[in-house]
Amino acid sequence: MTKKIAVFASGNGSNFQVLAKQFPIALLFSDKKSAYALERAEKLGVPSYSFELRDFADKGAYEQALVELLDQHQIDLVCLAGYMKIVGPTLLSAYEGRMINIHPAYLPEFPGAHGIEDAWHAGVVQSGVTVHWVDSGVDTGQIIKQVRVQRLPEDTLETFEARIHQAEYELYPQVVRELLGED
Repeated sequence: MTKKIAVFASGNGSNFQVLAKQFPIALLFSDKKSAYALERAEKLGVPSYSFELRDFADKGAYEQALVELLDQHQIDLVCLAGYMKIVGPTLLSAYEGRMINIHPAYLPEFPGAHGIEDAWHAGVVQSGVTVHWVDSGVDTGQIIKQVRVQRLPEDTLETFEARIHQAEYELYPQVVRELLGED
């Protein structure tokens, strides 16, 4: 039986696109109605949904609507891919152990929203990419797999960032494949 995958993205959706070209994605969700990820989903023929926290009385109601959407589509695995909201208790209690995240740093180094920039400004000689289970913390879940990315002497922030993203595009599908038992 094919497992059903949902991807959550808040912005560009490049990791979503990489996953959608390799796996049947049941749905894309974005918490930003203007996210480019929604356009990518339309072009790829992936059903997409978007609503924003401000549309609800509180975060619990927002997450309850997300849980209902995921349950309606019988989602087995949620892949966060640039989803810039901290997962709260309502969503976590329903999908813990079935929700993974990709982070553009070698955790536990540089958690949070600006992993690449934080690593760059810290002057590290290497950073990386981490795929981890989502828990109640910020980028604190059990690590599934990581890869290191060297900072080259000729790197600019932009070239370093591009190589980090390239590593993401290779690592995330590999992890998803393993979790689905396809490797």
